[in-house]
Amino acid sequence: MRCRELIEKLEDLAPLRYACEWDNPGFLAGRGEKEIKKALVALDATDEVVSQAVEEGADLLLTHHPLVFKPLKRVNDEDFIGRRMIRLIQADICYVAMHTNFDIAPGCMADLAAKRLGLEAQGPLEVAGECEGVPVGIGKVGLLRQAMTVEKLAELVKERFGLPFVAVYGMEQVKGPVRKVALSPGAGGGMVRHGIACGAQALITGDVGHHGGIDAAANGMAVIDAGHYGLEHIFIPFMKGYLEKVLGGEAVVAEAKPSFPAQVIC
Repeated sequence: MRCRELIEKLEDLAPLRYACEWDNPGFLAGRGEKEIKKALVALDATDEVVSQAVEEGADLLLTHHPLVFKPLKRVNDEDFIGRRMIRLIQADICYVAMHTNFDIAPGCMADLAAKRLGLEAQGPLEVAGECEGVPVGIGKVGLLRQAMTVEKLAELVKERFGLPFVAVYGMEQVKGPVRKVALSPGAGGGMVRHGIACGAQALITGDVGHHGGIDAAANGMAVIDAGHYGLEHIFIPFMKGYLEKVLGGEAVVAEAKPSFPAQVIC
Protein backbone atom coordinates (compact mmCIF):
# COMPACT_ATOMS: atom_id res chain seq x y z
CA MET A 1 0.00 0.00 0.00
CA ARG A 2 1.30 3.45 -0.89
CA CYS A 3 1.73 6.09 1.80
CA ARG A 4 -1.02 8.35 0.49
CA GLU A 5 -3.45 5.41 0.49
CA LEU A 6 -2.53 4.51 4.06
CA ILE A 7 -3.03 8.12 5.12
CA GLU A 8 -6.61 7.88 3.84
CA LYS A 9 -7.11 4.90 6.16
CA LEU A 10 -5.71 6.91 9.07
CA GLU A 11 -8.09 9.74 8.17
CA ASP A 12 -10.99 7.28 8.39
CA LEU A 13 -10.01 6.57 12.01
CA ALA A 14 -9.16 10.09 13.18
CA PRO A 15 -10.04 12.82 10.64
CA LEU A 16 -7.81 15.88 10.66
CA ARG A 17 -10.90 18.08 11.02
CA TYR A 18 -10.99 17.03 14.68
CA ALA A 19 -7.53 18.49 15.36
CA CYS A 20 -7.16 21.67 17.45
CA GLU A 21 -6.20 24.82 15.55
CA TRP A 22 -2.78 25.08 17.22
CA ASP A 23 -1.88 21.50 16.34
CA ASN A 24 0.07 20.12 13.37
CA PRO A 25 -0.82 16.47 12.76
CA GLY A 26 -0.90 14.70 9.38
CA PHE A 27 1.62 13.88 6.66
CA LEU A 28 4.73 15.80 7.74
CA ALA A 29 7.51 14.40 5.56
CA GLY A 30 8.20 11.93 2.77
CA ARG A 31 6.79 10.74 -0.54
CA GLY A 32 3.09 10.03 -0.98
CA GLU A 33 3.88 7.33 -3.56
CA LYS A 34 6.25 5.47 -1.21
CA GLU A 35 5.30 1.80 -0.88
CA ILE A 36 4.87 0.89 2.79
CA LYS A 37 6.37 -2.50 3.61
CA LYS A 38 7.41 -1.75 7.19
CA ALA A 39 6.02 0.75 9.70
CA LEU A 40 7.15 1.86 13.14
CA VAL A 41 4.72 3.27 15.71
CA ALA A 42 5.91 5.53 18.55
CA LEU A 43 4.64 8.25 20.85
CA ASP A 44 7.40 10.75 19.96
CA ALA A 45 9.94 11.06 17.14
CA THR A 46 12.91 11.11 19.52
CA ASP A 47 16.51 10.53 18.42
CA GLU A 48 16.19 6.93 19.61
CA VAL A 49 12.95 6.36 17.68
CA VAL A 50 14.31 7.91 14.49
CA SER A 51 17.42 5.74 14.81
CA GLN A 52 15.26 2.64 15.28
CA ALA A 53 13.22 3.53 12.19
CA VAL A 54 16.38 3.98 10.10
CA GLU A 55 18.17 0.90 11.44
CA GLU A 56 15.15 -1.37 10.99
CA GLY A 57 14.48 -0.14 7.46
CA ALA A 58 11.04 1.35 8.16
CA ASP A 59 9.14 2.98 5.29
CA LEU A 60 6.79 4.83 7.65
CA LEU A 61 7.13 6.39 11.08
CA LEU A 62 3.81 7.07 12.79
CA THR A 63 3.83 9.05 16.03
CA HIS A 64 1.23 10.60 18.30
CA HIS A 65 3.07 13.88 18.95
CA PRO A 66 4.20 15.83 15.86
CA LEU A 67 7.92 16.55 15.67
CA VAL A 68 7.09 19.83 13.92
CA PHE A 69 4.56 22.13 15.61
CA LYS A 70 5.53 25.51 14.16
CA PRO A 71 6.53 26.49 10.61
CA LEU A 72 10.22 25.82 9.96
CA LYS A 73 12.24 28.64 8.40
CA ARG A 74 15.14 26.29 7.71
CA VAL A 75 15.91 22.58 7.86
CA ASN A 76 19.55 21.84 8.68
CA ASP A 77 21.65 19.91 11.17
CA GLU A 78 22.04 22.80 13.61
CA ASP A 79 19.03 21.84 15.76
CA PHE A 80 17.51 18.53 16.86
CA ILE A 81 14.31 18.91 14.81
CA GLY A 82 16.24 19.58 11.62
CA ARG A 83 18.61 16.67 12.26
CA ARG A 84 15.74 14.24 12.79
CA MET A 85 13.86 15.44 9.71
CA ILE A 86 17.00 15.13 7.60
CA ARG A 87 17.60 11.55 8.79
CA LEU A 88 14.03 10.55 7.99
CA ILE A 89 14.10 12.11 4.52
CA GLN A 90 17.55 10.72 3.70
CA ALA A 91 16.32 7.25 4.64
CA ASP A 92 13.19 7.74 2.50
CA ILE A 93 10.93 7.29 5.54
CA CYS A 94 7.46 8.82 5.42
CA TYR A 95 6.52 10.58 8.63
CA VAL A 96 2.92 10.96 9.86
CA ALA A 97 1.56 12.23 13.19
CA MET A 98 -1.89 11.76 14.73
CA HIS A 99 -2.25 14.12 17.68
CA THR A 100 -5.34 16.01 18.84
CA ASN A 101 -7.36 14.45 16.03
CA PHE A 102 -6.59 11.09 17.68
CA ASP A 103 -7.27 12.55 21.14
CA ILE A 104 -10.76 13.64 20.12
CA ALA A 105 -11.91 11.05 17.57
CA PRO A 106 -14.47 8.49 18.83
CA GLY A 107 -12.87 5.20 19.79
CA CYS A 108 -9.40 6.72 20.09
CA MET A 109 -7.30 8.15 22.94
CA ALA A 110 -9.95 9.29 25.42
CA ASP A 111 -12.17 6.24 24.84
CA LEU A 112 -9.21 3.85 25.03
CA ALA A 113 -8.03 5.32 28.34
CA ALA A 114 -11.56 5.30 29.80
CA LYS A 115 -11.97 1.66 28.78
CA ARG A 116 -8.75 0.72 30.58
CA LEU A 117 -10.09 2.23 33.77
CA GLY A 118 -13.56 0.78 33.30
CA LEU A 119 -15.32 4.14 33.39
CA GLU A 120 -19.08 4.05 32.83
CA ALA A 121 -21.61 6.73 31.77
CA GLN A 122 -18.95 8.63 29.90
CA GLY A 123 -19.01 12.03 28.21
CA PRO A 124 -16.27 14.40 26.99
CA LEU A 125 -14.50 16.46 29.64
CA GLU A 126 -14.12 19.41 27.25
CA VAL A 127 -16.56 19.38 24.33
CA ALA A 128 -14.93 20.24 21.00
CA GLY A 129 -17.70 19.36 18.55
CA GLU A 130 -20.08 16.62 17.46
CA CYS A 131 -19.87 13.34 15.59
CA GLU A 132 -23.21 12.19 14.19
CA GLY A 133 -24.99 14.27 16.80
CA VAL A 134 -22.92 12.95 19.72
CA PRO A 135 -20.63 15.39 21.59
CA VAL A 136 -16.89 14.70 21.23
CA GLY A 137 -13.89 16.39 22.78
CA ILE A 138 -10.82 16.19 24.97
CA GLY A 139 -10.86 13.65 27.80
CA LYS A 140 -13.74 11.86 29.48
CA VAL A 141 -15.92 12.16 32.56
CA GLY A 142 -17.39 8.95 33.90
CA LEU A 143 -18.19 6.77 36.87
CA LEU A 144 -16.01 4.07 38.35
CA ARG A 145 -17.74 0.71 38.56
CA GLN A 146 -16.88 0.67 42.25
CA ALA A 147 -16.15 3.64 44.50
CA MET A 148 -12.68 3.69 46.06
CA THR A 149 -10.28 5.95 47.92
CA VAL A 150 -7.93 8.27 46.07
CA GLU A 151 -5.01 6.04 47.07
CA LYS A 152 -6.70 2.91 45.67
CA LEU A 153 -7.56 4.81 42.48
CA ALA A 154 -3.92 5.86 42.09
CA GLU A 155 -2.88 2.23 42.48
CA LEU A 156 -5.47 1.22 39.87
CA VAL A 157 -4.10 3.81 37.40
CA LYS A 158 -0.56 2.50 37.96
CA GLU A 159 -1.67 -1.08 37.36
CA ARG A 160 -3.92 -0.50 34.34
CA PHE A 161 -1.39 1.70 32.51
CA GLY A 162 1.73 -0.22 33.57
CA LEU A 163 3.38 2.76 35.27
CA PRO A 164 6.40 2.86 37.58
CA PHE A 165 4.92 5.75 39.58
CA VAL A 166 2.21 8.42 39.79
CA ALA A 167 2.03 11.71 41.70
CA VAL A 168 -1.07 12.47 43.75
CA TYR A 169 -2.47 15.81 44.93
CA GLY A 170 -5.32 16.00 47.42
CA MET A 171 -5.06 12.58 49.04
CA GLU A 172 -5.52 14.18 52.46
CA GLN A 173 -8.24 16.61 51.36
CA VAL A 174 -10.40 14.12 49.44
CA LYS A 175 -10.98 11.47 52.10
CA GLY A 176 -14.26 9.91 51.00
CA PRO A 177 -14.84 7.25 48.36
CA VAL A 178 -14.35 8.45 44.78
CA ARG A 179 -16.87 7.51 42.11
CA LYS A 180 -16.99 10.37 39.58
CA VAL A 181 -13.70 10.70 37.69
CA ALA A 182 -12.36 13.03 34.99
CA LEU A 183 -9.72 11.64 32.66
CA SER A 184 -7.50 13.60 30.26
CA PRO A 185 -4.49 11.81 28.73
CA GLY A 186 -1.56 14.09 27.91
CA ALA A 187 -0.93 17.55 29.34
CA GLY A 188 -3.88 18.21 31.62
CA GLY A 189 -2.95 21.31 33.55
CA GLY A 190 -5.63 23.25 31.68
CA MET A 191 -8.21 20.55 32.39
CA VAL A 192 -8.27 21.11 36.16
CA ARG A 193 -11.00 23.76 35.85
CA HIS A 194 -13.09 21.47 33.64
CA GLY A 195 -12.80 18.67 36.16
CA ILE A 196 -13.90 20.95 39.00
CA ALA A 197 -16.75 22.37 36.92
CA CYS A 198 -18.18 18.91 36.14
CA GLY A 199 -18.05 17.84 39.78
CA ALA A 200 -15.34 15.20 39.41
CA GLN A 201 -13.84 13.91 42.65
CA ALA A 202 -10.57 13.08 40.92
CA LEU A 203 -8.79 14.08 37.72
CA ILE A 204 -6.39 11.60 36.10
CA THR A 205 -4.01 13.32 33.71
CA GLY A 206 -0.38 14.37 33.20
CA ASP A 207 1.86 17.43 33.42
CA VAL A 208 -0.03 19.11 36.27
CA GLY A 209 1.89 21.92 37.94
CA HIS A 210 2.20 22.59 41.66
CA HIS A 211 -0.43 25.32 41.78
CA GLY A 212 -2.89 23.41 39.64
CA GLY A 213 -2.59 20.42 41.92
CA ILE A 214 -3.05 22.26 45.21
CA ASP A 215 -5.83 24.44 43.80
CA ALA A 216 -7.69 21.33 42.66
CA ALA A 217 -7.31 19.80 46.12
CA ALA A 218 -8.59 23.00 47.72
CA ASN A 219 -11.72 22.65 45.57
CA GLY A 220 -12.32 19.06 46.67
CA MET A 221 -10.86 17.32 43.61
CA ALA A 222 -7.82 15.07 43.82
CA VAL A 223 -5.36 14.96 40.92
CA ILE A 224 -3.49 11.84 39.88
CA ASP A 225 -0.62 12.88 37.63
CA ALA A 226 0.35 9.76 35.70
CA GLY A 227 2.67 11.59 33.35
CA HIS A 228 2.26 12.61 29.74
CA TYR A 229 3.83 9.43 28.39
CA GLY A 230 2.18 7.38 31.14
CA LEU A 231 -1.38 7.72 29.85
CA GLU A 232 -0.70 8.17 26.14
CA HIS A 233 1.62 5.25 25.44
CA ILE A 234 -1.57 3.24 24.79
CA PHE A 235 -1.47 4.90 21.34
CA ILE A 236 1.36 2.56 20.35
CA PRO A 237 -0.25 -0.90 20.67
CA PHE A 238 -3.60 0.37 19.43
CA MET A 239 -2.17 1.88 16.26
CA LYS A 240 0.03 -1.16 15.68
CA GLY A 241 -3.13 -3.25 15.62
CA TYR A 242 -4.96 -0.76 13.40
CA LEU A 243 -2.11 -0.62 10.87
CA GLU A 244 -1.87 -4.41 10.77
CA LYS A 245 -5.61 -4.55 10.08
CA VAL A 246 -5.73 -1.96 7.28
CA LEU A 247 -2.48 -3.17 5.67
CA GLY A 248 -3.87 -6.68 5.59
CA GLY A 249 -0.58 -8.46 6.09
CA GLU A 250 1.15 -6.49 3.32
CA ALA A 251 3.55 -4.86 5.77
CA VAL A 252 5.35 -5.50 9.03
CA VAL A 253 4.39 -3.16 11.88
CA ALA A 254 6.79 -2.64 14.79
CA GLU A 255 6.52 -0.74 18.07
CA ALA A 256 9.06 1.72 19.42
CA LYS A 257 11.02 0.41 22.36
CA PRO A 258 9.30 1.37 25.67
CA SER A 259 10.90 4.41 27.24
CA PHE A 260 9.42 6.37 30.15
CA PRO A 261 11.02 9.84 29.85
CA ALA A 262 10.95 10.65 33.57
CA GLN A 263 12.67 8.61 36.25
CA VAL A 264 12.24 8.90 40.03
CA ILE A 265 15.26 8.47 42.29
CA CYS A 266 14.21 7.69 45.86
